[in-house]
Amino acid sequence: MSESAHAPEGSPVRIDPVGAASESHHHAGKDHCCHDHGPLPDAADDRARRRLAITLVLIALFMVAEFVGGWWTGSLALIADAGHMLSDAAALAMSLFAAWIVRRSPTEQRTFGYHRAEVLVALANGATLFAVAGGISFEAWERFSAPPSLNTTGMLVIAVLGLVVNLLALGTLHGSHTHDMNTRGAWLHVIGDTLGSVAVIAAAILIGMTGQNWIDPAVSVAVSLLVLFSAWRLVRDALHVLMEYAPSEVEVAALRRAILSEPGIIDLHCLHVWTLGSGKHALSAHVVVESGTDSMASLAALQKRIEHDFPIGHVTIQIEPEGSACGGHAPCI
Repeated sequence: MSESAHAPEGSPVRIDPVGAASESHHHAGKDHCCHDHGPLPDAADDRARRRLAITLVLIALFMVAEFVGGWWTGSLALIADAGHMLSDAAALAMSLFAAWIVRRSPTEQRTFGYHRAEVLVALANGATLFAVAGGISFEAWERFSAPPSLNTTGMLVIAVLGLVVNLLALGTLHGSHTHDMNTRGAWLHVIGDTLGSVAVIAAAILIGMTGQNWIDPAVSVAVSLLVLFSAWRLVRDALHVLMEYAPSEVEVAALRRAILSEPGIIDLHCLHVWTLGSGKHALSAHVVVESGTDSMASLAALQKRIEHDFPIGHVTIQIEPEGSACGGHAPCI
């Protein structure tokens, strides 16, 4: 594929007709040579980061309290819920790290910048959460056969405090949870942990009423499943980006039909759609235009159509004239 087919974020949309010089394209007053590699700081970004930081402090502090409280009361369910709060803290820390690192400018050798840093962190966090959930499940298995005595009063008090902290965290994130993908993910994590706190409260009440201590490891397994679900989604999404799968928001078949429906376009090949980082989607393609077609006009129409109909922020298209040596036969990767 030509140099233009995998141009980094921020490089120009180009026409590369066979036998002709490549040239940068401008249309409708929009300069495609000057895309920034990261979002410009604004008040909404600053508010979102502050809320993420406040929520991280709340979650991290009470996570430690729950670990200590689980050890003091003998409740594995509390420790499991603390493990779930660890997943929340990891997600929040990742969001803050990503918000910082993606603002760093690309370098001569790091032409894509640092958008993939958040993906690598997500993969590491997911692997750690699998280990946490596995350890909790193993301990629960042993406790089913010999449930230890529990301090249900202490367990209930700590779980209620955990619920209050999670509700405070949700209140802090409210209003920013639709701002970007990272904050929305953190919001969903905290909702899951709120449900975990409710489960531990229910377990403490049931154990106090029935004296059946096996309820504690049973609830810990349920909370571990929440951790595993969060971990799997984190790992799956990270792997999809690293494997350069087309983003789920883009229906590639519909994209292909849209490109081929433009006047003068007779063939399409080497179509690639991938994700650089959260919400940063890119496209590259080779299109063959009918003889006599104005290549610049076709390129402008394609750019406008793709930007309007699909969530793709960076488009690189190589135009190939009909009947050219590589038109429709260029090697693709």
